[in-house]
Amino acid sequence: MKEQTKILHSIPADELTGALSTPIYQTSTFVQEAPGVHRGYDYSRTNNPTRAALERLIATLEGGSNGYAFASGLAAIDAVVKLLTAGDEILAVEDIYGGAFRLFTQVYQKFGIRVQYADTTDVAQVAKAITPKTKLIWIETPTNPTLKISDIRAIATIAKAHDILLCVDNTFASPAAQKPLELGADLVVHSATKYLAGHSDVIAGLVITQNPALGDQIKFIQNASGAILAPFDSWLTIRGIETLPLRVAQHSKSAQAVAEFLKTQELVRNVYYPGLASHHNHAIAKQQQSYFGGVVSFDLQIDEKDIAARLVRSTRYFQLAESLGGVKSLLCLPSEMTHKSIPAAVRHHSGVSDSLIRLSVGLEDTEDLIDDLKRALRITAGWLTTAQ
Repeated sequence: MKEQTKILHSIPADELTGALSTPIYQTSTFVQEAPGVHRGYDYSRTNNPTRAALERLIATLEGGSNGYAFASGLAAIDAVVKLLTAGDEILAVEDIYGGAFRLFTQVYQKFGIRVQYADTTDVAQVAKAITPKTKLIWIETPTNPTLKISDIRAIATIAKAHDILLCVDNTFASPAAQKPLELGADLVVHSATKYLAGHSDVIAGLVITQNPALGDQIKFIQNASGAILAPFDSWLTIRGIETLPLRVAQHSKSAQAVAEFLKTQELVRNVYYPGLASHHNHAIAKQQQSYFGGVVSFDLQIDEKDIAARLVRSTRYFQLAESLGGVKSLLCLPSEMTHKSIPAAVRHHSGVSDSLIRLSVGLEDTEDLIDDLKRALRITAGWLTTAQ
């Protein structure tokens, strides 16, 4: 069964009414037949039929045993970290999402969970960085925002040899392009806000597990901590997932064209996109991804924030905003937006320059998007000439 067919037929008609669209069970509680005797639902923090439909769907798409829906991507990450105890260590990808960095370093380190960072594109560095206290390896692939690629299968082999959990943030690729559990990961997380929901209208997070016992632990944390996804937001995410493969295919096609265009521009220093043959880990990306995704990053020959800021304010179709993965194209300046919470020295070490610009290539006509960037680059180059 192909992916699009699997998605559509993993969302059955409602058993009670035959409704083709998953019903929104907007209720906080459920009537019980007797104390403790109910129809599988007693309180919506613990279980809700709409959320359950989403959780079954994402588990099916990722090839996992269980899925769990949270109020945000960060709430999903938080649930995974809560598997650890004081004294444990996380080995994390150095080019990490700013929100995850903030959570790891400013929240959990004070509770005795140590975090160290490594270039996970180098498997030897991962193996070298492991200590007896390492209990979780955390990778994003592709990374945010420099689109680095880590070899999931190779890292999973190392993790299993040391009895360490491997969690992969699969937000940028989505299950339409990459399935980390099939490559050996133990857990997958998503900011479902991005490609899964796909329309910039919901905040949501997901955790998927390979092992049912591990899933039971996440379920306990979900219920105990209470950061659950609401029924309406669950429905919005289901609705978005229905068109996921179609959207990811077009996002990727346009992003490839945008990346190839940017490589020809004099004002551009580096282009980061795993679909380019020049990308450092292109071969690995080609092995483990069926699409290269809709995010393209690039930095400028003159690495100054004010120049990059002028460029991001000069576009028409790429709108200046945080987030990504929606049908409309967005762009941002990570050093001043999504990754500002990361100290400058740490950002620079991981490759996030002051002039790095991240594009979320949407579903507008590809030629229009390239023309938009061409115009913005021309305006910025003209300003530089005048300024000199």
